[in-house]
Amino acid sequence: MLAYPNVDPVAFSLGPLHVHWYGLMYVVGIGGAWWMARRRAEKGQVDLTAGQVEDLIFYCALGVILGGRLGYTLFYNLPAFIHQPLIIFRIWEGGMSYHGGMLGVFTAMWWYGHKLGTGFFYLSDFIGPLVPIGLGAGRIGNFINAELWGKPTDLPWAMVFPDAGPEPRHPSMLYEAILEGPVLYIILNWYIRKPRPRMATSGMFMLFYGLFRFAVEFVRLPDEQIGYLAFGWVTMGQVLTLPMMLIGGWVIYLAYNRDRVMASYD
Repeated sequence: MLAYPNVDPVAFSLGPLHVHWYGLMYVVGIGGAWWMARRRAEKGQVDLTAGQVEDLIFYCALGVILGGRLGYTLFYNLPAFIHQPLIIFRIWEGGMSYHGGMLGVFTAMWWYGHKLGTGFFYLSDFIGPLVPIGLGAGRIGNFINAELWGKPTDLPWAMVFPDAGPEPRHPSMLYEAILEGPVLYIILNWYIRKPRPRMATSGMFMLFYGLFRFAVEFVRLPDEQIGYLAFGWVTMGQVLTLPMMLIGGWVIYLAYNRDRVMASYD
């Protein structure tokens, strides 16, 4: 069994202002994506100006924050929202949903792609390989907050988390940090080393993120206010992730077979 490090969730304080590690992880994710996007634009890997890249990252960051909070409230805390709608603005109380953030980013890319005339998938193929930076950082933030822990286990890397009882548990947030961060980053950035058809990179992102998240949900405890949805093991995360895998697979197929698929409708 490994000892949980008990890192103070507050990174530093400026008078009455407390800056949390979880918030800094958003800065790392957004800042890292911005830096890499700028580099790729400077190398001519995307037909966007530096200003357009900065605007795209800004709109996607808004999508992450607004969509993540809205998604958590609607997907994971709906009864409380119905009873007290203003909780959606209580960001300081925590609660962000990846799937809500993803929908927020999709909305931002659709709007900005329409504005630029590039289309949605041109931007999503560009952004997809950058997203694992934020995903991995966010899961490290979950680990520091000692939240989203896993089921009890006797594996040698199990940890006893604060407020989770005396049982050693799967550090499921670290599993997700590794799979959704460096592993997904390597897969996507290896994939784009060669020219790929439009939509294919977006499909790869959705497919592999979905696979990793779906798998980790088997050892991660569901949100307490929801519990398991069916069969004693199906979680809300899996219900929301399964369509991602199916859509991702279909998008990849469509990317490589677009002409044949479109011809079948003629």
